[in-house]
Amino acid sequence: MNPLGLRNIRVGGINRVFKRFFNAEYSHTLIGGGVVGLAIAAELSKVRSNRVILLEKNDSIGQDTSSHNSEVIHAGLYYPPGSLKSKLCIEGKQIIYDEMDPVKTGVNWINCGKWIVAQTDYEDSILEDLYHKCKDKLGVDVEMTTSFEAMKKEKFIQVQRSVLNSPTTGIINSHTLMEYLLAIIEANDGEVIYGSEVVNLQHRSGSGYIVGVRDHFSNSQELTDIHTENLINAAGLYADKISNMLLPSERRLRQYYAKGNYFKLNSGGFPGVRRLIYPVPPKNGRSLGTHLTIDMDYQIKFGPDLEYVESPVDYVPNGANILTAYEAIRRYYPYVGPGDLEAVGSGIRPKLAAPGDREFKDFYIKQEEGFPGFVNLLGIESPGLTSSLAIGRYVKDIYHT
Repeated sequence: MNPLGLRNIRVGGINRVFKRFFNAEYSHTLIGGGVVGLAIAAELSKVRSNRVILLEKNDSIGQDTSSHNSEVIHAGLYYPPGSLKSKLCIEGKQIIYDEMDPVKTGVNWINCGKWIVAQTDYEDSILEDLYHKCKDKLGVDVEMTTSFEAMKKEKFIQVQRSVLNSPTTGIINSHTLMEYLLAIIEANDGEVIYGSEVVNLQHRSGSGYIVGVRDHFSNSQELTDIHTENLINAAGLYADKISNMLLPSERRLRQYYAKGNYFKLNSGGFPGVRRLIYPVPPKNGRSLGTHLTIDMDYQIKFGPDLEYVESPVDYVPNGANILTAYEAIRRYYPYVGPGDLEAVGSGIRPKLAAPGDREFKDFYIKQEEGFPGFVNLLGIESPGLTSSLAIGRYVKDIYHT
């Protein structure tokens, strides 16, 4: 049972399910049952006049990026002021802390804090710049700590120069958040249909959209058409394919698949840590570096690293990256050797930046010109989980302001 006392219905066989929906009219159709799609659907379902349906091709919610990540509640330190990533991350973090009471909602989180650790004078200067950016431009709470003071608080973390302390960083159980959002949708009579793969989209001027859907788990090519006034593409790793079913060729965008491998300690007895530990972000700007995270039981995990892959379903962890991960980890956690690490999982992020592209890429969230009612979301990578609740409200405001 979920926090609202509703039963989560896992339905397969789309032709059987859609007999009662055939030619039905919906106000809003969501494509994608990850945390962002669920957050948008939950917000839209709160408007009584809306009739909301969410289509998820897998057999349950959040099977891709939403359940293959570090589950960090990001503070909003890194992103350019005024960007959607900055705005929605900071807002989303605050919604979690202010409104997602674990007892009342069943959403489990810990405000554990995070350190970014500088080991050289150069890295220390980077942290100084980040400190002033947070204080002067972002309004994010941070403080600088000397190596001496830091190592009194976390005696097993090596700090040669300084630490930027982020007290509003935390961790969250993403599955409990998604179950909570699913319960909201169901409580407001929204529909969530699994095994529903969108294979065709048509825009009909003045009359909304037709969404062609087939059963993802059968060999049948039979399609069921859903008629909808408004359409939201929150398909995550597959969002560019959905987008390109509608947009003309000159406006099409491509997402790239950035795989991050995770590593754990393969035996016990290693010193514990009570917060997240990050290195200073690499110069290439493509990731935040291989960091130390903890779960809800304070068990240590390292990652993710970064490698571009061709397939959005290549979740087999790459053990060949252990030595590179070790070299990064030992700078701040010197107790580990390469033989102590085991590759245990991976996640794939949908990036708008191609390999080698160092330009900042913001979240792409907009109502597409010439396609009224079509809200397109691409490149929803980190901090997508933290931002999800704010994204839900942002998209709702597009329709209801």
